[in-house]
Amino acid sequence: MLYFSRFKMILIWLAVAATVVLAAPNLFPASTLAKLPNWVPKRQMTLGLDLQGGSHILLRMDPNELVKDRLETTRDEIRTLLRDAKIGYTGLGGSGRTVQVRITDPAQVDAAKKALKTLTDPVAAGLFTGGSVQEMSLDDSEPGLLKFTVTDAGIKYRTSTALTQSIEVVDRRVNELGTTEPIVQRQGDDRILVQVPGLQDPQRLKEILGQTAKLTFQMVDQSMPVQDALNGRPPAGSSVLYSQDDPPVPYLIENRVIVSGENLADAQATFNSQTNEPVVSFTFDSKGAARFGQATSQNVGKLFAIILDNQVISAPQIREPILGGSGQISGSFTAQSANDLAVLLRAGALPATLTVIEERTVGPGLGQDSIHAGKVAGIIGSILVVVFMFVAYGFLGFLANIALAVHVAMIIGLLSLLGATLTLPGIAGIVLTIGMAVDSNVLIYERIREERRSGRSVIQAIDTGFTKALATIVDSNVTALIATVVLFWIGTGPVKGFAITFAIGILTTVFTAFTFTRLLVSIWLRRARPKELPRAPVTFIPPGTRIPFMGIRRWTFALSSLLSVLSVVLFMTMDLNYGIDFKGGSLIEVKAKNGNADLGDIRGRLSELNIGEVQVQQFGEPTDVLIRVGTQDGGENAEQTVIDKVRGELQDNYDFRRVEVVGPTVSGELAKQGTIAMLVALLGILLYVWFRFEWQFAVGAIIATVHDIVMTLGFFVITGLEFNQSSLAAILTIIGYSLNDTIVVYDRVREDLRKYKRMPLPQLLNNAINETLSRTTLTAVTTILALLALVLFGGEVIRSFTLAMLFGVVFGTYSSIFIAAPLLILFKLRGENATSDEEKPVSGGKAVAT
Repeated sequence: MLYFSRFKMILIWLAVAATVVLAAPNLFPASTLAKLPNWVPKRQMTLGLDLQGGSHILLRMDPNELVKDRLETTRDEIRTLLRDAKIGYTGLGGSGRTVQVRITDPAQVDAAKKALKTLTDPVAAGLFTGGSVQEMSLDDSEPGLLKFTVTDAGIKYRTSTALTQSIEVVDRRVNELGTTEPIVQRQGDDRILVQVPGLQDPQRLKEILGQTAKLTFQMVDQSMPVQDALNGRPPAGSSVLYSQDDPPVPYLIENRVIVSGENLADAQATFNSQTNEPVVSFTFDSKGAARFGQATSQNVGKLFAIILDNQVISAPQIREPILGGSGQISGSFTAQSANDLAVLLRAGALPATLTVIEERTVGPGLGQDSIHAGKVAGIIGSILVVVFMFVAYGFLGFLANIALAVHVAMIIGLLSLLGATLTLPGIAGIVLTIGMAVDSNVLIYERIREERRSGRSVIQAIDTGFTKALATIVDSNVTALIATVVLFWIGTGPVKGFAITFAIGILTTVFTAFTFTRLLVSIWLRRARPKELPRAPVTFIPPGTRIPFMGIRRWTFALSSLLSVLSVVLFMTMDLNYGIDFKGGSLIEVKAKNGNADLGDIRGRLSELNIGEVQVQQFGEPTDVLIRVGTQDGGENAEQTVIDKVRGELQDNYDFRRVEVVGPTVSGELAKQGTIAMLVALLGILLYVWFRFEWQFAVGAIIATVHDIVMTLGFFVITGLEFNQSSLAAILTIIGYSLNDTIVVYDRVREDLRKYKRMPLPQLLNNAINETLSRTTLTAVTTILALLALVLFGGEVIRSFTLAMLFGVVFGTYSSIFIAAPLLILFKLRGENATSDEEKPVSGGKAVAT
């Protein structure tokens, strides 16, 4: 087990060297790396938006708008087709998803069906459905009445094609802003995710993405005054539209479109040579130029309107035919608004309106603060763990610390290689794995000490320690990995970043603790040829400790039951302090530009905005303020209006460091996903433990884990900490950590069950817990040290996450000893004959091994 062939040693050292080389570029600025030769690895970890600043926006397309447009098109097609076929009709109209028309002459019904057949012909759907789709279905059950209904497949097809087109348009718009490495990708059936790192003006991005930018040129109807149309009824074929002015000016506009934005070849922001005002110059393609030239030639002296998203930008008079295929759009533009309009026109119109249903924006200042806080917490946590390991294990602890350094290098190297995104919770994940990475080393070292005390030689003890610890290391890390995979599945943004980092940390832990540490120990054995294991400066748990844990199991059961019932009662009677992830609303972090923040002034100013429930509280430094605004009744658009109002009120005195908006659609989905994730994680762990052990172990592990979840929820209720996606990540991580502890105890119980066939179960459990007590205690201490560094120095943004983790680690350790183990007695893991005399100790505290 301790022998390594030369080839294997070379492979291990090459793997370590490769990860160190991959991680090294993260120590240098990009300007320095650019000067190095091309063959030198230069890829760095990608910083998440919460570290480098930027915007995360989730857009949703409304399928109902697409259905409405399809029905309007269908009505126009029916009207045109029946007129061309000279078929009389009446009652052309529609509602919901259906358009109907009545054929006046029953003898022409078949001819009408033939003329309208193109409406129900399948369309080639290509990649969207893998074949053809029938968009419209015909119902002619009632004599003379033809009903055309948009099918479910048709809606899906329209939504899919419109979403694909929208992604292309959004991508062009975002790239026109000149941002670096934006991400625009499809999410689900009707959503688009936009992430723009380093963006300084997220408000401008939202305005550009939120406009449909449907540009049309239409004639102004001058057959009657617009006021008469407002007081009565507009003429057939015309509608009243309003300008973008304040107050808006009404215009009577002909519905007929002369030319649309689809025929634009280019659009640029320029200045009018006569007035020097910002304008937008445009150029039509050949088809658009011909249609525009013909329309202006026929309507000299009349007014035509330039309309953007059903609002009149301007309505100039046609003084002469415009035959050159180009022109200018003038209005009350600033230089930026003219440029933004040009961007929209060049990118093209969206097929449907996109609504912002989730927004998370972080300013670059807050990102730098988060990076600094993460570095400080990481350095302090690492120092604490390194010192503790040396104090607990002496020279073996020194070897473990070398493996720990390689472990961190491997995480950073793999994150760089995979191009994974490092988020603030991801930094917390690295710091946490630093605490948990030594868990495997502690497990191995404690087993080595135990084997040495039983009389084995140093080499035999070390070899046996590594061999027997392997199964426990694998089992404990697999259960943590199950919870992490579920976390990645349900998480978004920073939480997903934490899951990736933590999962990589779990995988590298097995390599560094078992393979690399074993290599270091084998090298030390060959060179030093020690006669005894290295002494530790401090012994935390003396050998031969015999604490009668099972003797107080009834008291611990009673205490845990009481605390669990209390937690459930508090949870049922007092709401958790749900964050906007689960109840929707807006969260805004601001920093005073001068002096300290005035909470009373902010409350007073925001209470006058009529935006509902507002909470204002200090957040960390006296200059920092956290503002929470409750969910708005008007839906997603109302949530965005709140941000605009707050920004307009406070931006002169405060810098906006972070903005998060979660609409009711997303918040409901996140709450549902969180519940599903918890159940899936517990089921996955149950099945794995059942597969590896017996059913009593699986059920006991799940009950102990549920106990930890209930305790943690009670902790959130009592402390009033905000419960958000990060809190859910904390609970799922606690599940993995608690199971890690429980598996170690259970693994020793299973081993002792084979060794001591007739030992009463309570005494066997006491032996197993005492034998693993040093490992349990030392692992908890190393993890707590790392978490303390995060709590004290990691910053306010992740404080609720780290506090919950700290609480969970303490109770996870408690439940592994006082809940999970005693449950095996309750479930009669061993028959009545072996346990009937449980109160009588076995002579000498030992049993005969068979």
